[in-house]
Amino acid sequence: MTLNGFARTSQMLLAFAMAALLSGCGYNQFQTKDEAVKAAWSEVVNQYQRRADLIPNLVNTVKGYASHEKETLESVTRARAAATSFQITPEVLNNPEAFQKFQQVQGELSGALSRLMVVAEKYPDLKADASFRDLQSQLEGTENRITVARQRYIASVQEYNVQVRSFPTNLTAMMFGYDVKPSFTVENEKAISTAPTVDFGK
Repeated sequence: MTLNGFARTSQMLLAFAMAALLSGCGYNQFQTKDEAVKAAWSEVVNQYQRRADLIPNLVNTVKGYASHEKETLESVTRARAAATSFQITPEVLNNPEAFQKFQQVQGELSGALSRLMVVAEKYPDLKADASFRDLQSQLEGTENRITVARQRYIASVQEYNVQVRSFPTNLTAMMFGYDVKPSFTVENEKAISTAPTVDFGK
């Protein structure tokens, strides 16, 4: 065997050994699970965008019947502007602070929409309006889709994070910089973990 042939064979053996090593230590699984997290995240963002797209028509319809509910209408518009101006980049998935900010602005929009629906209950003519009912139905469907998309994202992140923290794949994670990814949390976690006070005397 010539020197060049020996070198070429050595390089091929080294490449096979590296491929086997990377495969055995979970490197390929990290690629698969990271892509699954990104795909699940894209669906979350897609559904939040769908909701944001419905809001201007909803606000205009309510305004037609309840224009004097200015504060509520403006709070929805402001919350939508904050949510849509938030830069959703792939880095959000690896930055707990940015992820929390994303969750916060979406939560504020959810709260503003809830207050808008409470206002709508006071106006029978608005509730009877066909376009309002259609928008309300689309919004409810979108909220359901958001819930499903978030659940899928949470499951994908859980699988990924388990691999990041498990031995021996945690060694690969450290070597290639795979960190635990943030997930959705319940904003009022402290409040809902406190048992409500029930007083039948009132």
